[in-house]
Amino acid sequence: MQRSDQRESEQSVDDVLSELTRDGDESTATAQSTGGDGGRLGGYFSPRAFLAALFLSIGGLVVGGSVPIVGFIGRFVGIAAAGFLIGLVGSNRRYAEIGVAGAIAAGLAFVLSTLFSVFAPVAVDLLAEYGVVIAGAGALGGGIAGLVGHYFGRDLRNGLTQEI
Repeated sequence: MQRSDQRESEQSVDDVLSELTRDGDESTATAQSTGGDGGRLGGYFSPRAFLAALFLSIGGLVVGGSVPIVGFIGRFVGIAAAGFLIGLVGSNRRYAEIGVAGAIAAGLAFVLSTLFSVFAPVAVDLLAEYGVVIAGAGALGGGIAGLVGHYFGRDLRNGLTQEI
């Protein structure tokens, strides 16, 4: 038996996943009939899809980074896998959401790993001098990894659903 708060959290996750898998034609028709933009800010960015992409990117980053030999590269592979998964199951393009989520996840991971991998006074000085560069490099790599993964996921989905 599940507690009521567990059922509510699972329902909200189901709502977010249904947002990702909603048919593109259906959301366009809904937006045109209601005069809205289908829950997307300015028609280009969906906050719900962004949060789902951010959680998946962080999860992929943690799982990919936990592989002992390829921990550093595994982070980017995990972010790309999250983008791939969203591209594979979602019918709408989510490039903006995936790119921003991957950039935030990797940028924060780079800063936090620098902070905790070096002796504390040295890490603080290092981040004070080069923190923006460290975060920027991580954000750039994470954003590109997420976008590439999303592109290939959408390409595979298109190939699987296209008539022969």
